[in-house]
Amino acid sequence: MHTVRFRDPAGSIRTGEWHGDSVSFADETYDLDAVDVLAPSDPTKIVCIGRNYADHAAEMDNEIPDRPLLFLKPPNAVAGHGDTVTLPAGKERIDHEAEMAVVVGEQARNVDADDAMEYVAGFTCLNDLSNRDDQRQETNWVRGKAFDNAAPMGPVLASPDEVPADAEIELRVNGETRQSSSRDHLAFSVPDLVEEITTYLTLEPGDVIATGTPAGVGPLEDGDTVEVELEGVGVLEHDVRIP
Repeated sequence: MHTVRFRDPAGSIRTGEWHGDSVSFADETYDLDAVDVLAPSDPTKIVCIGRNYADHAAEMDNEIPDRPLLFLKPPNAVAGHGDTVTLPAGKERIDHEAEMAVVVGEQARNVDADDAMEYVAGFTCLNDLSNRDDQRQETNWVRGKAFDNAAPMGPVLASPDEVPADAEIELRVNGETRQSSSRDHLAFSVPDLVEEITTYLTLEPGDVIATGTPAGVGPLEDGDTVEVELEGVGVLEHDVRIP
């Protein structure tokens, strides 16, 4: 099943069913151009995983860590499908990073990996936008990772059964493929990530785990159109504006 958060013509925020070219809620169906598609959840936090694909770790001159490398993006980073994302001005390099994102369905703390999927509402696409200028100069990555609109997500929330264990993930910029891999190349699986994260902090319903990006990250320019496609979910699309 694919669900979508959207703002209807009256301005009300709804969670309905996605039909590809339309959305429905209760007994109403709307064409996509009549609604605003929103990020599929309203998280209190996004927990991101660094270096979770060996090929990406290698292209950044790093190795897979012994345990998941965690960092946070706050709610101000959230953007949605179809948005024009404004990036920080005056930077030499801001990169795209295609990721499979996990949306939490229930409050989770000290969850064993064997039980982790019971707490997962579903999966969506995410672009972990990264300001390399500042990321390379700081250890907590606030300027590098937590700026406004740094986590476009969407377009829908797909239930776990919709997303294959070897789901393909791809990112395109202006139609050109830059990243292409699959979920089964993750160094740390979704259950392992849920167990590790909830050992240290509580995940709330709607929170997001960004599971890491494969090789092929690269810079974005003003006016670019980005597409992140995850098998079983669909295509997240957003434009880029750099003042």
